[in-house]
Amino acid sequence: MPNAHLITFANEKGGSGKSTTSVHVAVALATAGRRVAAIDLDTRQRTLARYLENRLATAQRTGEALATPSFETFDPARGHLLDDLIEGFAADHEVIVIDTPGRDDEHARAAIVRADTLVTPINDSFVDLDLIGQVDPETFKIRRPSFYSELVWEARKARGRIDGGTVDWVLLRNRLQHLEARNMRRVADAMQELSKRVGFRVIPGLSERVIYRELFPKGLTLLDLKAIGSEAGIGHVAARQELREMVAGLALSQWPQHQAAPSQAAAG
Repeated sequence: MPNAHLITFANEKGGSGKSTTSVHVAVALATAGRRVAAIDLDTRQRTLARYLENRLATAQRTGEALATPSFETFDPARGHLLDDLIEGFAADHEVIVIDTPGRDDEHARAAIVRADTLVTPINDSFVDLDLIGQVDPETFKIRRPSFYSELVWEARKARGRIDGGTVDWVLLRNRLQHLEARNMRRVADAMQELSKRVGFRVIPGLSERVIYRELFPKGLTLLDLKAIGSEAGIGHVAARQELREMVAGLALSQWPQHQAAPSQAAAG
């Protein structure tokens, strides 16, 4: 396939901010001048696709120039083949962002294997971390990687067999405001310990903000302060900086990443 960079957002646990972050990353890259396509694998909820549909409607209604990725909802019932959809977008786009459903799904697994960058957003809590690694209740140390880490490990091996490429796994640590500082430190320590065993990077994600839910009906992002207009406040500006730091943390400027996979310790 042409050298498009594939970013897959995946987490089998719902409520992790996966669709919000995938939309914001796709729009941020499009705003930066990249040719971006987005594929929504969640045929039922279609959060990413509906967000971008709202964005197109706002641009048409207001006349505002809003950079918007090309997008498609993947639907096997309509005869879609994921490989064909990816290949079609790869022909004339630099980046393809895929948002997967919050459940185990064969197409989501295929998207992980195809990914150059795999982004797993998790909320800053042991409940979410349990998806990645099991934590000792007394010491808060990692006992062993969980099933999802093993799934990603198998996907990485499959990718290596297919084309010798590697999957750069990024754990996106979204902040929950209600957690006390001690718990946040414990979660951070457990993540760092697990990252060395499993082979992922941890970068700061987005804080828990009402702003993200408020922007959805208009399809706007925190990069659209001009379109938000007089409603934009200090909170919007702070959140926009947070978004920019998150995108920078993905290290996408290091393209291409189609290279031989580095040796890693097996999950488990």
